[in-house]
Amino acid sequence: MSSKVITPQSEHMNAQAMIKRERILRIIKHIILYSFLIIMAFFVIVPFYWMFLVSLKTSAELEAPIQSLFTAHPQWINYKNALSTTEFNYGRLLYNTIYVGVLSTIGSLITTILAAFAFARIKFKGSNLMFSLFMATMMIPGEMMTITNYKTVVADLKWGNTYTALIVPFIVSVFYIYLLRQTFKQIPDELYYAAKVDGTGDFKYLLKIMIPIAMPTIITITILKLMGSWNSYVWPNLVANKLEMRLITNGLRGAAFTDPETGRIAYNTQMAATVLVTVPLLLVFIFLRKYIMSGVSRSGIKG
Repeated sequence: MSSKVITPQSEHMNAQAMIKRERILRIIKHIILYSFLIIMAFFVIVPFYWMFLVSLKTSAELEAPIQSLFTAHPQWINYKNALSTTEFNYGRLLYNTIYVGVLSTIGSLITTILAAFAFARIKFKGSNLMFSLFMATMMIPGEMMTITNYKTVVADLKWGNTYTALIVPFIVSVFYIYLLRQTFKQIPDELYYAAKVDGTGDFKYLLKIMIPIAMPTIITITILKLMGSWNSYVWPNLVANKLEMRLITNGLRGAAFTDPETGRIAYNTQMAATVLVTVPLLLVFIFLRKYIMSGVSRSGIKG
């Protein structure tokens, strides 16, 4: 009966073979991963590229039977035509959107911080039940409450075509309360008890300790709220019918971009207006995405 003798040289060769095999597997895994990411990025980028390309094409190029993936003569005048469209008053739409977004964000931050602090730190009877009921409302689609909200805001309170109707219904967000509560729950209880021993009140403790520690999550909530206000369409379209009260998405949808020569829809001008609406939000997401991710990941460490 023979037995295989394992020598230091064979062990070394086996170790090298294992290292080589692991390296090959790692390379294959990276190739598959990055190939998948490139394909997904392609599907995400192509619509934006096509939108920008159409905004620079002439009407003749758009009517051609075969569409090209580039244009030799960019028509930057399409952006001027978009800004000069009567219904698409870009300056007014931008002002309305920023005004509503800023005020609704400030109101949402106030309610979110106070509610999250109460659920995370203050012990009162029924707090867990109340928070569970709050969380249960997240399972109800917002569209189901549109009719009742519209009747309350427009028919009962007479807030139609006012900034109040665009701001007040959205100053409370259960999701943001949950997000910030999770961050507050991570702050050690010892800090709170030490502050109470020193005679610090709850409100002062919230301002001086909890808010600075939870600032990444608060910044995330601020960015998400502003982006939500920018993208809001259904509700503003219901309660703001006047041209001077429309937000930027409603102004884009309600404007008639027509070719003065043919009277047909000027898709290049329409796409130019779409670029003007999309680019600011896209830039905000690109440059502030790390704050969004850091705030969300910080809130998800523990419950």
